Amino acid sequence: MLPATFKLCAGISYRHTRNMTGLRKNAIVAIHHELNRLAGPGPSNWISQVRRRSSLLSSRIEEDEGYDEEEMSYLKQGEDALQKAISILGEQDGWTIETVAANGDKVLSKVLPDIGKVFKLEVMLEQHPDNLYQELVGNMEQMGEWNPNVKQVKILQKIGQDTMVTHEVSAETPGNVVGPRDFVSVRCAKRRGSTCFLAGMSTQHTKMPEQRGVVRAENGPTCIVMKPCAEDPNKTKFTWLLSIDLKGWIPKTIVNKVLSQTQVDFANHLRQRMADNVSMEMAHAC
Repeated sequence: MLPATFKLCAGISYRHTRNMTGLRKNAIVAIHHELNRLAGPGPSNWISQVRRRSSLLSSRIEEDEGYDEEEMSYLKQGEDALQKAISILGEQDGWTIETVAANGDKVLSKVLPDIGKVFKLEVMLEQHPDNLYQELVGNMEQMGEWNPNVKQVKILQKIGQDTMVTHEVSAETPGNVVGPRDFVSVRCAKRRGSTCFLAGMSTQHTKMPEQRGVVRAENGPTCIVMKPCAEDPNKTKFTWLLSIDLKGWIPKTIVNKVLSQTQVDFANHLRQRMADNVSMEMAHAC
């Protein structure tokens, strides 16, 4: 059903079919049905919220006028990454604990057909989701300033208000166990009510072909979900789904350790960044 759904969606991206009301309506109905099916029985609250608020995907279909075929392709890739990530995160069974930090930060993993091993970070952050969304989406290109695992993030192209193509360069791990990698990704940022999403997957872009001396890795589907804590809306339940193929001849045991540790480190670096932002705001207010 999933491939057929996206073939139907892709059909409306062509100019001669954009005004075919029946096709547009069928695409929206198909996407709604697919989201409902993927969520499965007993979905979590944030997945229910996604479905209630008129589909993360159909909203884009209503706005496709004026995009060329390349832009429509990136829009569909971003939406595809988001839907796949929602499906994975909606399945609560089969996760294995990789590590639990002293502060309660947790990394879990599972192996999925056609994707491989995926990792899921679950943490509670002492920040409102809006502040985190602004840092991770609005200030995306500044990530290299506070996350030592990232050398650079550059936005190559923006498509509409929710989708962008980025180039990221990772730093080498201690001891150069894993050398620098770079990624070209399409990212889809959504806000639905009080819940924020940032999904992505690997893509290609003419502005950033593969670079000599740097391994082009692949990621996706990936997704960060930021949802207010039920007990305190100024705290955020932060979930990060990570799926990466680092390429190269690296033992899986090392890859698994590096990726799970990267997620734990990211949470700590993000906490420090947000604390620094608060300190700067207080200093400016004085």
